[in-house]
Amino acid sequence: MSELQKREPSRPPEAWDAETLRELYRVMVTIRSFEEKVEEFFFAGEIPGFVHLYIGEEAVAAGVMAHLDGGDYIQSTHRGHGHTIAKGAELEPMMAEIFGKNTGYCKGKGGSMHIADFGVGMIGANGVVGGGYNIAVGAGLALQMQGRRGVSVVFFGDGAANRGTFHEAANLASVWKLPVLFVCENNQWASTTPYRTTTAVEDVAVRAAGYDMPGVVVDGNDVFAVYEAAGELTASIREGGGPALLECKTYRIKGHYVGDPEMYRTREEVREVFRRTDPLRIFADRVLAAGLMTAEEMDRAREESQAAVSRAVEYAERSPEPDPSELYEDLYV
Repeated sequence: MSELQKREPSRPPEAWDAETLRELYRVMVTIRSFEEKVEEFFFAGEIPGFVHLYIGEEAVAAGVMAHLDGGDYIQSTHRGHGHTIAKGAELEPMMAEIFGKNTGYCKGKGGSMHIADFGVGMIGANGVVGGGYNIAVGAGLALQMQGRRGVSVVFFGDGAANRGTFHEAANLASVWKLPVLFVCENNQWASTTPYRTTTAVEDVAVRAAGYDMPGVVVDGNDVFAVYEAAGELTASIREGGGPALLECKTYRIKGHYVGDPEMYRTREEVREVFRRTDPLRIFADRVLAAGLMTAEEMDRAREESQAAVSRAVEYAERSPEPDPSELYEDLYV
């Protein structure tokens, strides 16, 4: 039976190469800029439907996706913008999709919760809690049958970890030794319900032992810890070691959805947690203290990401609405 591991980053600062650090920061700051702009335009009444923001959880997407390429697949959740950006999707069709325009990835029919870009291996965000596991296992089975060394990654929250589909998928992935990485983003809140009132175990990753797969817990706000653990697990999976479960402890800074009144917690709690655990601040403190990046490099990266997001908004705003005559096109039943 595999034992649970709780991992701290082990690599000394000088061991990190500059290119990797710049890319991790670029991804995180792009996600942050994108989500802040989405929130702004949602409140301005320009985005239809529901939007769930990923602010404060950027280190998970950046740290995991740094080890994937176009031959790997990911399945996301209803909070999928960050995963999609980190997997390499383009910002303009992403923003157009969220605006409901026909230049979006799904021609404006999917919206925020259903973005997909098969071209980069992003096989779908999913509005159904716990709905992505078995799709990811199917992708893993396809990779195995095709003899490819790819990895299928499924992201899910602590609430979704209590759905039956998790156990079905984990069991089948282990029995067939499929190349699947289960990534639990334990952000402490299942919609309006605190994690500790609904889950019997301290760590979701302890459940990996029941399916004879490695289970690893890391600080999900520390991109260095996520990067190291995800690197080791994906390498093992590519070598035929079978599935693994990575739990990233983080915290949901924003409400369950934009506009959530958040009657279940105080703003003081959220501000205090964000002050201590903001993944961008943790990254900046470490790399600046170690002289691995300069403040000017970080400012430039932030300005470039903000400019790219602004271009995406302009693209979405000038894109046309879907034609009503296309309502029943592109449907799969």
